[in-house]
Amino acid sequence: MSGAWRTDRIGAALGGENPTVLRRLTAGFAVIGDVQFLPGYSVLLVDEPDVQRLTDLPRAKRLSFLSDMEQLGEAVERACRRLDPAFRRVNLEILGNTDPFLHAHVWPRFEWEPAELVGKPVWLYPPNRWSDARFRLSPQHDGLREAIGRELDQLREPT
Repeated sequence: MSGAWRTDRIGAALGGENPTVLRRLTAGFAVIGDVQFLPGYSVLLVDEPDVQRLTDLPRAKRLSFLSDMEQLGEAVERACRRLDPAFRRVNLEILGNTDPFLHAHVWPRFEWEPAELVGKPVWLYPPNRWSDARFRLSPQHDGLREAIGRELDQLREPT
Protein backbone atom coordinates (compact mmCIF):
# COMPACT_ATOMS: atom_id res chain seq x y z
CA MET A 1 0.00 0.00 0.00
CA SER A 2 1.33 3.41 -0.87
CA GLY A 3 -0.16 6.77 -1.59
CA ALA A 4 -0.57 10.36 -0.59
CA TRP A 5 -3.20 9.41 1.99
CA ARG A 6 -0.33 8.52 4.36
CA THR A 7 0.69 12.18 4.67
CA ASP A 8 -2.82 13.23 5.76
CA ARG A 9 -4.53 10.17 7.15
CA ILE A 10 -7.43 12.07 8.72
CA GLY A 11 -8.05 14.30 5.70
CA ALA A 12 -7.95 11.23 3.47
CA ALA A 13 -10.42 9.44 5.77
CA LEU A 14 -12.75 12.45 5.71
CA GLY A 15 -12.50 12.44 1.89
CA GLY A 16 -13.11 8.69 1.61
CA GLU A 17 -9.57 8.09 0.29
CA ASN A 18 -7.87 6.34 3.23
CA PRO A 19 -7.84 2.62 2.34
CA THR A 20 -7.21 1.55 5.94
CA VAL A 21 -10.57 2.82 7.23
CA LEU A 22 -12.70 0.05 8.71
CA ARG A 23 -15.63 2.18 9.89
CA ARG A 24 -16.62 5.77 10.61
CA LEU A 25 -17.36 6.04 14.32
CA THR A 26 -18.85 8.88 16.39
CA ALA A 27 -15.69 10.93 16.97
CA GLY A 28 -13.27 9.38 14.53
CA PHE A 29 -12.29 6.59 12.19
CA ALA A 30 -11.42 3.00 13.06
CA VAL A 31 -8.51 1.98 10.82
CA ILE A 32 -6.46 -1.16 10.54
CA GLY A 33 -2.76 -0.67 11.21
CA ASP A 34 -0.14 -0.40 8.46
CA VAL A 35 1.77 -3.26 10.10
CA GLN A 36 0.25 -6.51 11.26
CA PHE A 37 2.97 -8.38 13.16
CA LEU A 38 0.28 -8.59 15.85
CA PRO A 39 -2.71 -9.42 13.65
CA GLY A 40 -5.63 -7.14 14.31
CA TYR A 41 -3.60 -4.06 15.26
CA SER A 42 -5.89 -1.10 14.74
CA VAL A 43 -5.92 2.63 15.35
CA LEU A 44 -8.64 5.13 16.15
CA LEU A 45 -8.06 8.45 14.37
CA VAL A 46 -9.84 11.56 15.61
CA ASP A 47 -11.97 13.15 12.89
CA GLU A 48 -10.49 16.65 13.31
CA PRO A 49 -6.99 16.91 11.76
CA ASP A 50 -5.85 19.81 13.96
CA VAL A 51 -6.63 18.08 17.25
CA GLN A 52 -3.38 16.97 18.87
CA ARG A 53 -4.44 15.97 22.39
CA LEU A 54 -7.49 14.46 24.01
CA THR A 55 -7.81 17.67 26.03
CA ASP A 56 -8.11 19.69 22.80
CA LEU A 57 -11.61 18.26 22.36
CA PRO A 58 -14.68 19.59 24.18
CA ARG A 59 -15.63 17.22 27.01
CA ALA A 60 -18.57 15.61 25.16
CA LYS A 61 -16.44 14.82 22.10
CA ARG A 62 -13.61 13.63 24.36
CA LEU A 63 -15.97 11.11 25.91
CA SER A 64 -17.18 10.07 22.45
CA PHE A 65 -13.57 9.48 21.35
CA LEU A 66 -12.92 7.34 24.44
CA SER A 67 -16.14 5.42 23.82
CA ASP A 68 -15.07 4.83 20.21
CA MET A 69 -11.69 3.61 21.48
CA GLU A 70 -13.41 1.15 23.82
CA GLN A 71 -15.66 -0.12 21.01
CA LEU A 72 -12.73 -0.61 18.65
CA GLY A 73 -10.87 -2.42 21.41
CA GLU A 74 -13.80 -4.76 22.02
CA ALA A 75 -14.25 -5.37 18.28
CA VAL A 76 -10.56 -6.28 17.92
CA GLU A 77 -10.80 -8.52 20.99
CA ARG A 78 -13.87 -10.37 19.68
CA ALA A 79 -12.44 -10.83 16.18
CA CYS A 80 -9.00 -11.93 17.38
CA ARG A 81 -10.42 -14.31 19.98
CA ARG A 82 -12.51 -15.98 17.28
CA LEU A 83 -9.65 -16.15 14.75
CA ASP A 84 -6.75 -17.15 17.02
CA PRO A 85 -7.13 -19.39 20.11
CA ALA A 86 -3.83 -17.95 21.42
CA PHE A 87 -5.39 -14.49 21.83
CA ARG A 88 -4.65 -13.08 25.32
CA ARG A 89 -5.89 -9.50 25.61
CA VAL A 90 -6.04 -6.04 24.04
CA ASN A 91 -3.82 -3.12 25.02
CA LEU A 92 -5.20 0.40 24.48
CA GLU A 93 -2.83 3.36 24.23
CA ILE A 94 -3.02 7.06 23.56
CA LEU A 95 0.59 8.18 23.17
CA GLY A 96 0.98 11.02 20.68
CA ASN A 97 4.76 11.14 20.74
CA THR A 98 5.32 10.79 16.99
CA ASP A 99 2.23 11.71 14.98
CA PRO A 100 0.87 15.23 15.59
CA PHE A 101 -2.80 14.22 15.72
CA LEU A 102 -4.92 12.52 18.36
CA HIS A 103 -5.09 8.77 17.85
CA ALA A 104 -5.36 5.63 19.96
CA HIS A 105 -3.57 2.33 19.35
CA VAL A 106 -5.40 -0.98 19.83
CA TRP A 107 -2.91 -3.84 20.12
CA PRO A 108 -4.07 -7.45 20.36
CA ARG A 109 -1.68 -9.61 22.35
CA PHE A 110 -1.13 -13.36 21.91
CA GLU A 111 0.34 -16.33 23.78
CA TRP A 112 2.64 -17.06 20.82
CA GLU A 113 4.56 -13.80 21.25
CA PRO A 114 8.19 -14.17 22.36
CA ALA A 115 8.36 -14.72 26.13
CA GLU A 116 10.63 -11.71 26.59
CA LEU A 117 8.06 -9.42 24.89
CA VAL A 118 4.61 -10.81 25.65
CA GLY A 119 4.26 -8.89 28.91
CA LYS A 120 5.96 -5.72 27.74
CA PRO A 121 4.90 -2.74 25.61
CA VAL A 122 4.67 -3.43 21.88
CA TRP A 123 7.13 -0.60 21.26
CA LEU A 124 9.93 -2.87 22.53
CA TYR A 125 9.60 -5.17 19.51
CA PRO A 126 12.69 -5.01 17.27
CA PRO A 127 12.63 -2.31 14.57
CA ASN A 128 12.50 -4.89 11.77
CA ARG A 129 8.97 -5.90 12.85
CA TRP A 130 7.80 -2.44 11.87
CA SER A 131 9.43 -2.49 8.43
CA ASP A 132 9.47 -6.15 7.36
CA ALA A 133 7.42 -6.58 4.17
CA ARG A 134 5.78 -9.77 5.49
CA PHE A 135 4.03 -7.76 8.19
CA ARG A 136 2.76 -4.93 5.95
CA LEU A 137 -0.97 -4.55 5.59
CA SER A 138 -1.98 -6.41 2.43
CA PRO A 139 -4.88 -8.33 0.89
CA GLN A 140 -3.96 -11.29 3.09
CA HIS A 141 -5.50 -9.27 5.95
CA ASP A 142 -8.87 -8.76 4.25
CA GLY A 143 -10.55 -11.45 6.36
CA LEU A 144 -9.28 -9.84 9.53
CA ARG A 145 -10.45 -6.42 8.35
CA GLU A 146 -13.91 -7.82 7.64
CA ALA A 147 -14.08 -9.58 11.01
CA ILE A 148 -13.23 -6.41 12.95
CA GLY A 149 -15.68 -4.38 10.83
CA ARG A 150 -18.48 -6.88 11.50
CA GLU A 151 -17.79 -6.74 15.22
CA LEU A 152 -17.90 -2.94 15.14
CA ASP A 153 -21.24 -3.09 13.34
CA GLN A 154 -22.65 -5.46 15.95
CA LEU A 155 -21.41 -3.33 18.83
CA ARG A 156 -22.98 -0.23 17.33
CA GLU A 157 -26.40 -1.81 16.69
CA PRO A 158 -29.15 -0.40 18.89
CA THR A 159 -30.11 -2.76 21.70
